[in-house]
Amino acid sequence: MSNSTLKRAAVAVAVLGVVGVGGAVAVKQNAAVAAATVPAATVAQAGIPAPVAAPPIALPDFSVIVAQNGPAVVNINVTGSTKTAFDPDAQQGRNDPYADDPFYEFFRRFQGQQRGPQQRQAPTHGLGSGFIISPDGIILTNAHVVRDASEVVVKLTDRREFRAKVLGSDPQSDVAVLKIDAKNLPVVPLAKGNDLKVGEWVLAIGSPYGLDNTVTAGVVSAKGRSLPDGNVPFIQTDVAVNPGNSGGPLFNTRGEVVGINSQIYSQTGGYQGLSFAIPIDVASKIKNQIVSTGKVVHAKLGVEVQEVNQGFADSFELATPEGALIANVERGGPADKAGLKAGDVIRSVNGQKIVSSVDLPSMVGLSTPGEKITLDVWRQGKPVRIVATLGNATDKVAKGDAPVADQASAKLRLGLSLRQLDPSERRESGIASGLLIQDAGGAAADAGVQAGDVLLSVNGRPVNSVDQVREVVGKSSKSVALLIQRGDDKIFIPVRLG
Repeated sequence: MSNSTLKRAAVAVAVLGVVGVGGAVAVKQNAAVAAATVPAATVAQAGIPAPVAAPPIALPDFSVIVAQNGPAVVNINVTGSTKTAFDPDAQQGRNDPYADDPFYEFFRRFQGQQRGPQQRQAPTHGLGSGFIISPDGIILTNAHVVRDASEVVVKLTDRREFRAKVLGSDPQSDVAVLKIDAKNLPVVPLAKGNDLKVGEWVLAIGSPYGLDNTVTAGVVSAKGRSLPDGNVPFIQTDVAVNPGNSGGPLFNTRGEVVGINSQIYSQTGGYQGLSFAIPIDVASKIKNQIVSTGKVVHAKLGVEVQEVNQGFADSFELATPEGALIANVERGGPADKAGLKAGDVIRSVNGQKIVSSVDLPSMVGLSTPGEKITLDVWRQGKPVRIVATLGNATDKVAKGDAPVADQASAKLRLGLSLRQLDPSERRESGIASGLLIQDAGGAAADAGVQAGDVLLSVNGRPVNSVDQVREVVGKSSKSVALLIQRGDDKIFIPVRLG
């Protein structure tokens, strides 16, 4: 390429440079094209950076993993029964040749008393997957696979079938342990540690729609994914998982089981690119409890938590909207004994960061009752470290109390009309203090505050008078967090200030 050609290229780049953001991209792209087509010496002379070749990435070959571990993956066939609603009168009508007669219903009513809807046992049938972890027949699968099972049959790849005993299952983690009467069975190796990386290749083997030993592959999309209906830090992948894959193993490229395929996110009932697996270290903890005691015990902290959104972050002077906001503390529970309060924001547990409020239940629930945990808490604009001893999740829950207040009524900047609870209202509601919201308008009403709610605190500070509310609101510039008692529930509501 001649010097004149290089100059023309430079002019073209300069023109693209005035376009803006898109032009900046175009500059880089044109530079890259020039670098790819112009000799290296000329490129260096023109000041265009030479391209850097990325190292080649070889696609994995899973055939060895399948050959070695496929025989330890089993098909699970479940039969059982469940109670369903049944209307014998409606069934009789469907079988009666005169059911279409306009006087049918009139005469039927006088032939005998209508029985109405009843319940009956309806047979159920289900399919799932599992994998052998012990040569003497210990098998891991999902709890939902064997739920309501009266008979569980395990089929091996060599076509042998065994009736399995359910040693135990834990719906909270969705892990179940089965036992078959066999010896010298093939087993899968379990991964040790938690070194799985996002972007790493993974492989699933299972029985989607009853198709034994089906192999699918993909990558890890995310780790520690918390779902609303679970207390497990799921592994998210894009591995194709369909009904029947539940309970099957998820392997890494070393042939180790890193998870149990458990759920999919789908609007159709089939695979749509989002599948979730229970980490094998979580499943192993559950399995150890079941094998040793036949049951699973979960720990609890004794708090109700809410998500920290930007409104709450502004109200509590947090740099980022992360953590678990405590809305209620169980009276006499582990959190109460440790000194945690409504309005505290738990930021980490034993040094492990809490990003979303759903992270906390999974961390606590998988711990052992009696275990001590260290909590990093944000309280009224300052960090506090608290050590709590976890309780048993089966312990009875009690509601907390609030402080004492005096009388007042006024319209505040929030748009609330407030007054103190009278003695009869305190007795009937069980609320020791708080300001009754007589009317809600303006910003508070827009945020969801309702007349009849009881205001307990503002930005984590208990309020006993309208003056206290006015003082806290006056110091807030963007938003405030109101702790509201509504019926038996306590909830935080963020209110953006005008």
